[in-house]
Amino acid sequence: MRRRHLNAQDLADRTGIRTPRIRVFAQDGATGPVRPTPEELAELAEALALPLLDVQEAAHTAAPASA
Repeated sequence: MRRRHLNAQDLADRTGIRTPRIRVFAQDGATGPVRPTPEELAELAEALALPLLDVQEAAHTAAPASA
């Protein structure tokens, strides 16, 4: 299987999240001074084809309560 490597600009183009924010998330992680919003996490999960719950857990955020 061939993997595609995405850089911050590629993710910005796919998600609409500004490139500097993506760079900060990648550099500082979820516990850095700039935290991703729930909407940004959802966009990143979709762009990276990852389950949203896995992305939320990696970012140490609470999953939305199911109704």
